[in-house]
Amino acid sequence: MPRRCGSALDVGCGTGEFARRLARRADHVTGIDRDATVVGGTEPSGGVEFRRGDLLTADLPGGYDVVTALAVLHHVPLEAGLTRLRDLLAPGGTLVVLGLHREQGPLDRALSLAAVPANLLVGALLTRRRGSVARPVAMTAPTAPATATLAQVRAVAQRVVPGARIRRHLFWRHSLVWTRT
Repeated sequence: MPRRCGSALDVGCGTGEFARRLARRADHVTGIDRDATVVGGTEPSGGVEFRRGDLLTADLPGGYDVVTALAVLHHVPLEAGLTRLRDLLAPGGTLVVLGLHREQGPLDRALSLAAVPANLLVGALLTRRRGSVARPVAMTAPTAPATATLAQVRAVAQRVVPGARIRRHLFWRHSLVWTRT
């Protein structure tokens, strides 16, 4: 991500935690989420505008210097969602996706086995640090299972955002970073 940018869009912003962090690097951030129960949380924030809307149908101006989508693309048709994210970027803009993928094959299964105890440990540490067993609102928002495999994500990315850097991560996730030329 660039150290400074003019405008940023956080798709699937949930309670707005990441959008507020993004505002430290951007002059203006728009956070959008289709779930009215979580969009933006309850606190207004300087430099951040929260809107209720769907990635595929929302009236967004485009031309963003940075577009982020954290755990979003598995909620929409992959190619349509990635195309829309690409089209919202200004020339030279950066797209950052943290996505979920469906496991396929022995490597994914091995990583899933490693992720289960790590996921439980991280959950326990977060609960202890927060001092309660209640899950944060962002973790109670409606979710959908991932339907695309990492190979399918790579194939779609090759067509839509050629040259994107895609990396596999623990917790059934991958990252995709692409800069529009």
